[in-house]
Order: sequence, then C-alpha cells, then structure tokens
Amino acid sequence: GSISKDQIKVLAIFSELHELSHASKVPFKNSYASTQTLGVDRLALATAAYYYNPHQNNLVIDAGTCVTYDMINDFDEYLGGAISPGLQMRYNAMHYQTSKLPLLEKKELLDYIGNTTENCLHSGAVNGITLEIDGVIDLYKARFKNLTVILTGGDTLFLSKRLKNTIFADSKFLLKGLNYLLEYNKH
Repeated sequence: GSISKDQIKVLAIFSELHELSHASKVPFKNSYASTQTLGVDRLALATAAYYYNPHQNNLVIDAGTCVTYDMINDFDEYLGGAISPGLQMRYNAMHYQTSKLPLLEKKELLDYIGNTTENCLHSGAVNGITLEIDGVIDLYKARFKNLTVILTGGDTLFLSKRLKNTIFADSKFLLKGLNYLLEYNKH
C-alpha cells in the first residue's frame, strides 16, 4: 500500500520517521548508474550487508517475488546486481503464458526428472531457480575474493537447503537494513 503525506506528518509527531528514498544517505558509495530507479529494498539489503560484514565482498540474494542480487564490494561500494523472476512468478508464467499448464505452488521435489506434467513444472521451476542462484554465486565468486553470500526473502528456507554454495541465510535481513538506514539518517 501507500501512505499519504498527511499520514506521514502525523506519524512523524509520534515516532522517529525517515522516508526512505534514493536520496537517503547510505554508509557506502552508491555506484549504481540510475540511482533514481534503484529499489529502496535493495538499498536496505546492501546496507544490512555493509553492517553485517563491513569492508568485505558481499552478495545479497533476496528470493521473493523476484530474485534480486546485490553486490557491495570490499571497498564499500554498491555495484548493482541482477533481477530475475522469483519462484512463484515462474509458476505463474508457465500457467498464464500457456493454454494448458496448471497453476501450481512450490513443493518438495521427489526427483529432478518429472514423470508427470505437474512434476515437470515443479522440476523446472525449483531446479531452474536453484541452478540460477548457484550459477550466479559461482560467477561472483570467480570475480570477488572471499565473497560472503547472504540469502534472504520469502523463499529463503525453501531454497537454502538446495543450494550447493555455502550461504548465510537470514529471513529478517531486509528489516535489519531498514533499521540501520533509519539510524544512519538520524545524523
């Protein structure tokens, strides 16, 4: 949802308030080319990584509606990353962009080789996103030494046990980043 300017004014009377935007101060150099289009969720995740593992190479993967990859390097510089469809979005696309495939929700795989249409859809969606994430991690590890990988978002628990790469999983990482930004912007 959204909140009106009048509601924001009332909230500011009763609590500490900072409206997060691309213009908010961050504790690192933002090298993103189009800062006005950078999602504030991605800024918050980069901030959480900066405080969790300062002056190190950090890749934050947020597995939610979309999967976002955000890189902050050991020079405290936010570089950007990538955005791809999340797990449920993959299921939705296979259903809504075809005429006969059913709409499914994620479930545990019995085998990576599907022997029914439903099992094939599950295998494609789950293995596709898992292999994508592992592949992206491998690309970043090849370029950035001592990379810390942080997985967060709604599909964290479902995906974390499937990844071959060692990761740090924290489903509340975004909230921590938002709190860090609130504190940082008080000054």
